[in-house]
Order: sequence, then C-alpha cells, then structure tokens
Amino acid sequence: MIEVHRILVINCGSTSTKVAIFENEKCLFEKELSHDIEVLSKFKSVRDQLSYRKESVISFIKESGFSVKDMNAISCRGGLIGPIESGTYVVDENMVEALRNSKVDHASNLSGLIGYELSEGKIPVYTTDPVSVDEFDDIARISGIPDLERKSYSHALNMKMVGRIAAKELGKDYKECNFVIAHLGGGISVAAHKHGRMVDVNNANDEGPFSPERTGELPVGDVVRVAYSGKYTKNELKKRYVGHGGLVSYISTNDLRVALKMAKEDPRVDLIVKAMAYQISKSISEMATVLDGNVDAIVLTGGMSYSNEFVDMIKMYVSKISLVLVIPGGHEMEALAMGTLRVLEGKEKAKFYNQRSVKVNEKAV
Repeated sequence: MIEVHRILVINCGSTSTKVAIFENEKCLFEKELSHDIEVLSKFKSVRDQLSYRKESVISFIKESGFSVKDMNAISCRGGLIGPIESGTYVVDENMVEALRNSKVDHASNLSGLIGYELSEGKIPVYTTDPVSVDEFDDIARISGIPDLERKSYSHALNMKMVGRIAAKELGKDYKECNFVIAHLGGGISVAAHKHGRMVDVNNANDEGPFSPERTGELPVGDVVRVAYSGKYTKNELKKRYVGHGGLVSYISTNDLRVALKMAKEDPRVDLIVKAMAYQISKSISEMATVLDGNVDAIVLTGGMSYSNEFVDMIKMYVSKISLVLVIPGGHEMEALAMGTLRVLEGKEKAKFYNQRSVKVNEKAV
C-alpha cells in the first residue's frame, strides 16, 4: 500500500500568497490569496507582513477542511539567502535566522518564516531550489572586473522542475540531459543545464535579454552617465531598471498579450516585441555555446510561452540549434511539493543550510 504524504505548500509573492495542499503527487486544493495593496502599504516593511499573511494561510487550511496537524510536511518557496547548491533544504533555526536577516526585504523570505511558525517544531519544513541556487562553473563567475563577480540569481525552482518534465518527455533522466531552459515571465532567466547542473544563467535582474518589466543588460558607459546625471536617486534608478524597464518602458504595458495586439496596428510596437524575442534568442544561442552545442532540447517556459505567436518568433532563430519544447506557465507549487515528496519518500536526502553550504562569500550576495 502506498503511503500518503500530505504536504502544505506556501509561496509568498509581492502582492499575493499562493497556497496548496498536495497528497503525494496530487494537488487537492490550490488558491492564490490576493492581498490588498492598501493593506500591505500600512506595513513599514515586508517583514512586518508575517502575521498578516500567516493568518491568511491558516484561513485557507481551514477552508480546505484540514488543520496544520493533518500535514506530514510543509514546503515553502525559498527566500533570498546566500548562494547554495540545488536541492531540498530543511527550514531550521539557521535558515530562519538567514531569512530574518536577509539584506533584501523580499516577500519570498516570508514563506519559510510562515511555515516554520506554523509547524511549531512538530512538522518538518522544507524549501527547494531557491532563487539563489548556484551551480556555476568557475569560468562563469568572471565578469571582466575583479570586484564584480557574476552572480547566480534565477527562476531556478521552475527551471529545475521543467528540466525534469522535459527529460521525461525525451525518455531520459534530467541528469542525463543537456538543456537550454528559458523562463519567460516578468523577469527572464536563460540557463544552461548540463547533466542536472545549472552551470550558467543570466542574473534575471541585471543581465540577459530585456523582459516585460526589466531592462536586462545595458551599455555600462551610459548607465554610469545616467547614474551621475543627478536626475535620479539610487532607488529611483533601480526601479527604472527593474520594475519599470523593458517592454513597459517602451510601450507602457508589461502584458505581452496587449503588446501583441498593439503590434498589429503600430510598427514601432511590433519592432519592440520582436526585439525582445531577438534578445531572448541571442541568450539561448549563448547558452548553447556553453554546452558545446550539445543540446538535447531548448525548453521555453513561463507565462509568455503560452503565446504561440511569440514562441514562433523565438523558434525562427533557434530551431536549427536543437529541438524546441514548450512547457508553458509556472510550475513552482508542483516543484515545491515534489521536492519535499522526494525527501519524504527517501529518494533524496535533505540538505541543511549553514555557513558551509553558502558557496561564495557574503560580499558577492
């Protein structure tokens, strides 16, 4: 008889908290708890939202007909902690301290804190493949200036899950394959996955193609000129590049569906949309080079990959490199649940976060 493992999944975003209850591989209940921006604005920091969001998760559990005591484990989205190896980690006192003291006050940090408090030390709490997963080859860290090392920040959780799905479609194991995986969302990550390791990826905030909300790579000389122009404060400039950059800066929308409709009437919008596909395709080609051209498949995922029209723009450039698989949307909730399930079933050993698990020094974080 198959043992049933019931898993509560918590994934905090900027204005919502996604929650789900899985029994083994089956999702029983899933809901996105939207948080009123006016309510959130009353908190001095994101960290101060902890109790508020925790109560909303408790309400969801009750609505589903369960209690926390009915769970065998809690799985939480990884927060912005030090760069670490891929895998599933125990959310313990060491990780909780890192989440509370993170230099970046980000909503994802709340997921583990909520899970840890709900568990009351009686239920195991895990996190899988946070954005700071770092499996870089040393050569990938070199930027061109010694005091600016390249960093691995990406949509690792979804890309790792999609890599497993793609491998299964090919009748292989993820660790046997070489993939170029492009997560196409509000931010864009394009990564080289070599035999189960993400050996290179653009920092989704600073590098790579421009996205619906982010500028990607920019001419560094012009960035310095703008930074010292006196027109912007540091925070204003950061928001201009991350949040108000990319597609939205050109055509005042971050919605690809709207942009594609506009492009049919406006040649300038058409050019901008095609430029985004062009830049994504260049990044895919770069990562194919990292894999020595030995690519089992190029995998497109994330919200923008739902658009056949936009996918075809990318395929036009990259289809000669390798087979192109499209696995649209985000698979984060499933990825979190399956990471925890692998540990509960003994298929994978959970890791522990500590100073030794951090791959590079704090200066690079």
